[in-house]
Amino acid sequence: MAHGHKIEIKEENFIFTPKAKKFTFMLLGLGLLLTIVGFFTMPKENHHAHDSHHAATEVEHHENAAHAATKHHVDPWGENQVNNPAPPPQVEDPASHKPWYSRVYATLLVNSYFFLIISITALFFVGLQYIANAGWSASIKRVPEAMASFLPIAAIVMIIVLIMGKDYLYHWAHYEHEHLKPGDAGYDKILSSKSWFLNSKMFIGGIVLIPLIWFLFKKKLQSLSVREDKVGGVEPFKLSIKWSAGFTFIFAFSFSILSWLVIMSVDAHWYSTIFSIYNFATGFVSTLAIIVLTVLFLKSQGYLNLVTDEHIHDLGKFMFAFSVFWTYIWLSQYLLIWYAQIPEEVMYYQNRFEAKWSPFFFINIVLNFIVPFLFLMTRDAKRNPKILVLVGTIILLGHWNDVFLMVMPGSIGSWAGIGLFEIGTTMVFAGGFIYMLLSSLSKQSLVPVNHPYIEESAHHDVGI
Repeated sequence: MAHGHKIEIKEENFIFTPKAKKFTFMLLGLGLLLTIVGFFTMPKENHHAHDSHHAATEVEHHENAAHAATKHHVDPWGENQVNNPAPPPQVEDPASHKPWYSRVYATLLVNSYFFLIISITALFFVGLQYIANAGWSASIKRVPEAMASFLPIAAIVMIIVLIMGKDYLYHWAHYEHEHLKPGDAGYDKILSSKSWFLNSKMFIGGIVLIPLIWFLFKKKLQSLSVREDKVGGVEPFKLSIKWSAGFTFIFAFSFSILSWLVIMSVDAHWYSTIFSIYNFATGFVSTLAIIVLTVLFLKSQGYLNLVTDEHIHDLGKFMFAFSVFWTYIWLSQYLLIWYAQIPEEVMYYQNRFEAKWSPFFFINIVLNFIVPFLFLMTRDAKRNPKILVLVGTIILLGHWNDVFLMVMPGSIGSWAGIGLFEIGTTMVFAGGFIYMLLSSLSKQSLVPVNHPYIEESAHHDVGI
């Protein structure tokens, strides 16, 4: 058995030390400096695109031309060149007409969305433990609860970015202003058929209302957790189960809608029926990686004495399993589109196969599947802190790249790469996230001593 001695369950109060605060402030400061330098050194050659209305019109005309040309190209994957010797007409990249600051909006969207889905899937992790009546996770539940504290900040930044930059990020937003009818020049049948969903009212309403609902659930579950610590008993626990059940049900639908509105509509002609599950997998495996890194950090500082190798092993198994799950969803989406060869769907991958984006495409597979799969296969690896820290960090970088690849080719198109602005912005968000995480951990006991399953968690043993 894992424990041959009596375990003392007592409160542990995390101290957000000046050294830890200094680290977060240095990360924020350096990130802000790089962001400012990157902003002012960013190429601004698209001077002709400052007239946004003119740019929008040009984008739509070129996009429609490209779409029409693709329809005549029966095999967009280039496998039947004998039957289709003529390649599609080359058209100018529509995004080359976008103003240079589209890259600013796109980068802010990547980071705000990435940290938003991490925050909300952390809350989902908490709710899932209550619904499943899981006992093993009681000793680590403060970590995902604290991760959810960044949710309102990420949501507010995302909302501001999307309201201000909507016309520069989304092709359907340009098309909406044209009010074209069948037979008009530039009329787009696909965008028109989606206008009931892809319109400004639905968009603004969705990006404001959905995070607000999530925030209210976060506040409720957080208050029940505090109440459980103060008064004990099973009543707060039972209420947490009920509220968690309601949250997970609403989360499933609302997360799907938000991912469609914010990310999938970047490529307005394209759609995937499993895109929301793909986004969920991206967020959830990133959440698991941060939980692992945070738990190991707290252990190294002398906290979480109830957490043993058995808990670490379980977290390692979760991280391994959901890396495989992400790969399964990614491959399923890719293979279905590859096999069907529907032009408006294939264009999504064609854009990401271009030389300027292809390195990010293949890095995605290496960082998010190959590395976690090979490094975490063995039992010992899932219990080794050094390996878990290495793989967790790689997973976070990989899934940031994943979101980057979802947004950038469709929103800016033209090559921008990862420069000082992207690196600095990411560091600012990471610094803010770490600060909120550690600050939240310091406000409540790390050990929920009145949780009904804390004894079970303390004596957790997987038996292998």
